[in-house]
Amino acid sequence: MWSLKLDPARLAVLPPVPPIDPLEVPDLADRVRGMLLGVAIGDALGNRTESMLPAVREAEHGRITGYLPSRYANGEPAGTPSDDTQLTCRAIEQLLHDGALDADELAFRIANDRIFGIGKATRDFCNALRTGAPWYEATQYSAGNGALMRITPMLLPHLRTGGTALWTDTALATAVTHNEPLAIASSVAWVALLWRLLNGDLPETPIEWLDTYTEVLRVLDDGQQYDTRVTAGPLQHWRGSLSQLLHTYVRDAVTRGTPVRDAAQQWFSGAFLLETVPTVLHIVAQHGHDPREALLVAVNDTRDNDTIASIVGGAMGAAHGTAWIPAEWRTQLLGRINGDDDGRLFTLIDDAVARFVG
Repeated sequence: MWSLKLDPARLAVLPPVPPIDPLEVPDLADRVRGMLLGVAIGDALGNRTESMLPAVREAEHGRITGYLPSRYANGEPAGTPSDDTQLTCRAIEQLLHDGALDADELAFRIANDRIFGIGKATRDFCNALRTGAPWYEATQYSAGNGALMRITPMLLPHLRTGGTALWTDTALATAVTHNEPLAIASSVAWVALLWRLLNGDLPETPIEWLDTYTEVLRVLDDGQQYDTRVTAGPLQHWRGSLSQLLHTYVRDAVTRGTPVRDAAQQWFSGAFLLETVPTVLHIVAQHGHDPREALLVAVNDTRDNDTIASIVGGAMGAAHGTAWIPAEWRTQLLGRINGDDDGRLFTLIDDAVARFVG
């Protein structure tokens, strides 16, 4: 019998979120637009150099500040999607179609077409679903970042109503592909941070970015134990919960102002959530006041740079709207979701803003 791998009683402890009032947050539509656009821009800036060590990337490309030349644009700089954008947009499509989360429909849309740069857990889920298994049997027990990368749209149906369903929907949407305690806890805590940002409540200090996330996470991940993949340094053989790692090593790095590239060498910056989440939070804590720089640090100074940049981009859009986005990042973004559907991304964002913000 299927069950959520994170104890639902932990979710029940979380307080309801208040509705976001457009009268109190008059730029809400721009913030939502920036949040969704930021995911795609971060992905497109990073995906051509994904998994490269930062020093190797820098030696080959210098500091990346825009899209790299693309064969899809006759060799001109252009932003194209990978799985981060695709899966986020498939979630948006499902919510637009049904008005609310439908786990069966979300699972179908995730597996229904080709995914560029698909991660192992999502690929295994898709393969299992295509054999005829229901999603709750096809789902994977994985602490990878493949669900966190697509979780941003789960806020949309709850903007006007608030409540506690945001937590349960986020948990269920994560569990469609990643039914694993850390994956679920990470997504719920991230959605809580995004909700605060959309409300126009920008953290005033670097540590406040970190604390906003961890105050939700520690409710959910108490007792969870994970081993780092670090092979040297103080985190070698470290075992504990994500909230413990954030409270000690990441807090110290933020307080000391340790450069992101240096800190990421301590805990790595790959697709394992014990690496992705510390890196993302370190970036937004240090650079959340400067969204362009936050995105460039994510692209240049991390290893799983497309996913980390897409997550950071979503947060920067929620915090700052769209005005900060350089013109060339918009105009050179093809807006593709699949192979050749140029502009589909922009249509989806327009439809989501009209439907859920008004």
